[in-house]
Amino acid sequence: MELFLLTAVIGCAGGFAFLNGFHDVSNSVATAVRTRALTPTIAVLLAAAFSLVGALLSTSLALFLTDAGLRLPPGTTGLGILLAGLLGAGCWGVFTWYRGKPSSSTHALIGGIIGAGGASQLMNGATVTGSERVFFFQIVLPLLLSPVVAYLLAYALVFAATWALRYNSPRRVNRGNRMAQSVLAGAFALGHGLQDGQRTMAVILLALVAAGASSGAQMPLWVQLFAAALLACGSAFGGWRITHTLANRLVRIDPLRGMSAQGVSTAMLFIGAISLQVPLSSTHTMTSAIVGAGANQRFASVRGTELVRILIVWIATAAVAGLLGAIFFLALSPLL
Repeated sequence: MELFLLTAVIGCAGGFAFLNGFHDVSNSVATAVRTRALTPTIAVLLAAAFSLVGALLSTSLALFLTDAGLRLPPGTTGLGILLAGLLGAGCWGVFTWYRGKPSSSTHALIGGIIGAGGASQLMNGATVTGSERVFFFQIVLPLLLSPVVAYLLAYALVFAATWALRYNSPRRVNRGNRMAQSVLAGAFALGHGLQDGQRTMAVILLALVAAGASSGAQMPLWVQLFAAALLACGSAFGGWRITHTLANRLVRIDPLRGMSAQGVSTAMLFIGAISLQVPLSSTHTMTSAIVGAGANQRFASVRGTELVRILIVWIATAAVAGLLGAIFFLALSPLL
């Protein structure tokens, strides 16, 4: 049974990586496609290629999350928690994609695992543990603060960019910013691979530790390749429903503001993954940066009704994924 559950977790983790790429590719391409810096096909292929490279660059964040973030009960209970958490997060991801609403795969995954862990504690007393201080300051707090920081930085960057380019013609400014967006689209996808690819790696490594197949000290190469390949495949297929929401229904932005949003969100993903070793949601950082840059045109350019709907989805993500994770764990409990 343990081998069956381990195989199921690895398979679901691969499916989650594919859904992550499919769901989140809109963050990489939305502004570039909206401002016609890139064609949709080229933008998606660029995002897929750089997501693959990004996921292969580092495993430090995944190893940190495995070592200092969450600790699972050994054996079938720990595997059941991971499987239920993945299923809960995956169901929420499919729903939000169908509704065309950007949501955080990271929030959903953490919520799903914690919800499944809570159900496990009710059933048999075994639950998810870890350093509460590390979990709050290295995982929860960055995820909560990053949208605010992205909004403020993008809003401020528009001022600086507008002042720096004040003597250039609009045509020249737009052409230069479209070229910058082409580069930043690939850079953001690289940061997305660095951040989100390591989520899947961490989940699989946690499963291997729970099954007694790994000490968790090193990331197996096949795990890194597996996560990177499925994340890139999901990105290549592309989720255009969410792209339409970000590019057209939420706010209308010009190339300068699109470049500002991409620059801020890209920098945050790299700093979070490499320097600070904290997980950041690519969806939250990009969406907040787009709203911040768009609001600097005039606040009326941000469509408040659509923004409220997105905020409701964000607030509900961890809670709903946690509830689904708990339900799935209870359904799986006869096998554990």
